[in-house]
Amino acid sequence: MTSIQEAMAAAANEGIITSAQAEKLVPFLLDAKMAAGGGERRVAGPAVLADDALLAEESEQPRFVRGFHDILITIGVIVALVGLWGIGNLFAVLPAIIILAEILIRRQRLALPAVALTVALLHWTGMFALLVIEVAAPEELDTLINWLMVLPIFAAVLAAFYWRYRVPLALAATLLALFLLAMDIVLVLIAKAYGSTEALAEHSGLVSSVFLISALGLFSAAMSYDVADPTRKSRKSDVAFWLHLAAAPALLYAMLSLIFLRNFSSEWWGDATSPADAAAVLAIVIVFMVIGLIIDRRAFVTSGLVSLGLAIWTILQRGGVAFSDYFSVTVLAVGVVVLMIGIFWQALRRAIVSLLPAGITSHLHPVYQAKV
Repeated sequence: MTSIQEAMAAAANEGIITSAQAEKLVPFLLDAKMAAGGGERRVAGPAVLADDALLAEESEQPRFVRGFHDILITIGVIVALVGLWGIGNLFAVLPAIIILAEILIRRQRLALPAVALTVALLHWTGMFALLVIEVAAPEELDTLINWLMVLPIFAAVLAAFYWRYRVPLALAATLLALFLLAMDIVLVLIAKAYGSTEALAEHSGLVSSVFLISALGLFSAAMSYDVADPTRKSRKSDVAFWLHLAAAPALLYAMLSLIFLRNFSSEWWGDATSPADAAAVLAIVIVFMVIGLIIDRRAFVTSGLVSLGLAIWTILQRGGVAFSDYFSVTVLAVGVVVLMIGIFWQALRRAIVSLLPAGITSHLHPVYQAKV
């Protein structure tokens, strides 16, 4: 059955309604559809599983693509900018990005091209920042000092782009740049206090704590946008999506760094990694998956899949379990976990959220009941 998003996209492509009207109608119709389901609980069956699948698909639906027209235009944007970058220079690409943004974002309100142009601007800003560093500081500087010059440029350019075009990714990237800048300032101050950047490796616990606090701040910012739009009707939900996409791996690796402190300057999953370390990582990944279910954000599941696989592999290999092919068994285990969570996402979320107090659930994305 065609989803509401697909139906609205098709109507927009046929000229029945505009893209802006389609964007406003999708959350309205989706909310009306969910409300029609009430709070009834039905016996699990094929119809319930089908509804759960539809709910899972529509519960976290960033408005990137509204039809193949968006995809076609995005392909053209990417190919044209790559070609222009090849024959032109840094300052020839920026006017093209701005002109395309005026046409495709400000006038036509196309979502996927907006994401592509924001990514292109991110790349342009990175190249421009490197040029600024070469001109302003031709001598080799410490990496942390370089970031002090680079990150403000990112924040300024992306903030201006968001002010003009209101692209959620641009706002999320601006906030990420500011959080990284704050973390970098703290690390520079720590290095100055100890007299050398080499001291950061010697005080890895302190560095990991700064990383963790910064990641928690980014996660708090993402949740503030989620709480401000629990029904996910506005662009705030898209901003939250991008922030969670950055916050989830940042939080994960900040917590993993606390486990692997003794290997801070070397590989984490080396010979020194014990089954106990792997079990701790496994516990963290499970907690992240539960958080993802509670807040209805898949980034907290996907960000931990590599760590999940490495933890399972370590436990099997060094825990005395005999297998002829540890790699295949590990990949199979991770695949089964992903499938189980994906298929039963709504059912698992209903079970977990039902255990939480109403004061918390009232601020979360609603848990809808599937109907037969």
